[in-house]
Amino acid sequence: MAEKRRAILEKLREKAGELPAGPGVYLFKDSAGVVLYVGKAKSLRSRVASYFQPSADLLAGRGPEISRLIEDLVADLDFLECHSEVEALLRESRLIKDIQPRFNAQQKDDKSFPYLEVTSGEDFPRVRITRKPQVRGSRLYGPFVSSAELRAALPLMQRVFKFRTCNLDISRDDPARRHFRPCILYSIKQCTAPCADKVSPDEYAGQIARLKQFLDSKGTALRRELAEKMKQASASLRFEQAAALRDEMRALESLQLRGLVDEHVQPEVFFIDPTDSLKRLGETLDLPAPPRTIEGIDIAHLGGGEMCGAMVCFIDGKPFKPSYRRYKIKTVAGNDDFACIREVVWRRYKLAGMAEELFPDVILIDGGKGQLSAALSAFDGLEFSPPALISLAKKEEEIFISGRAGPVRLPRRDEALRLLQAVRDEAHRFAQHYHHILRRKATLEETAPKPQKK
Repeated sequence: MAEKRRAILEKLREKAGELPAGPGVYLFKDSAGVVLYVGKAKSLRSRVASYFQPSADLLAGRGPEISRLIEDLVADLDFLECHSEVEALLRESRLIKDIQPRFNAQQKDDKSFPYLEVTSGEDFPRVRITRKPQVRGSRLYGPFVSSAELRAALPLMQRVFKFRTCNLDISRDDPARRHFRPCILYSIKQCTAPCADKVSPDEYAGQIARLKQFLDSKGTALRRELAEKMKQASASLRFEQAAALRDEMRALESLQLRGLVDEHVQPEVFFIDPTDSLKRLGETLDLPAPPRTIEGIDIAHLGGGEMCGAMVCFIDGKPFKPSYRRYKIKTVAGNDDFACIREVVWRRYKLAGMAEELFPDVILIDGGKGQLSAALSAFDGLEFSPPALISLAKKEEEIFISGRAGPVRLPRRDEALRLLQAVRDEAHRFAQHYHHILRRKATLEETAPKPQKK
């Protein structure tokens, strides 16, 4: 057994040496494909290889749990390349929250990353740091990887753009503003005091526009200006001023350590009422009424092995697990996702086609136009046409609708898209779970001692 384990570790050492040198997220899995640990790395190759070096003292360097993980349990590894260290950090956090790996001790809670929110539905927009942004009526920046650094950068931005951070409800038509006493931020020139009628709505709107431009550019112009001032202060032997400017630059540089609202979505942050989602989905699909029942279908396999499919059911926007179903692929040989989808769809809806079961209001396929066509072809031999049949493609999140020529693209925070993403992700999770069961069973059958012939 020890010899077999050494062979596995040697194989993993070779695989680690073939990983990309850039940033990303790595996943350690057991022999059944279950994810045991998720980590991030500035260099995937260097970081992952460090676990499998013969000279590595994992017990001293990373503790007994990680030492046991590597020495006894890890049988495979996977990775996800990222564009930056920030993206790697955000994706690691998302994966840990979703998968809940056994050997990850941190980030399993529901605590989210902070955002910088600029309100847009007010006469005098306010700026605030929040972990619970408004669903509508604001412009969001983030999520940011460090709440402390974001809070340090906020007063520096306020010193330049003089926006308000208070919670006062200020109306341009309120005559009482002329008699209001502004807070100390006005006295120290960090706010133009719209509360006390010290700035016109148009002038304040200009301040907010410049702030947004600064945030969209990640502050490159301002950083260059501070760098030049720091250089001049140092040359003039004003070292305290140079040090203060250096600290300001570091605080502003922390604004780069953020993700994108649309790409690094935190579902626990943007809660949407299921009723609103269903109404919006009905409008998007041109249905006569909001749908009540949505079924999502996905396929799972690894290089054509242990191929399976899964169907999940959402009723009134929420998972209805008693209706979930699993399918082991029976008629497809080789790695053919389209054929697998066709088989699962036909097996699921053949009885509905013969009026022995009910169709859902919407059938969602995980994939693009090709997967949608494969699902549609499954209805060729059935008596009835399908209900609303759609697919949702990853990355661009395009919705393909049966009977329409081109895809539909909705805003990333759209209620309908968020609901479809929830169904798609749940179908993917359920399919992967069944795939892990099949792989574990296959592994046990391979390793079980064969009975001796008498």
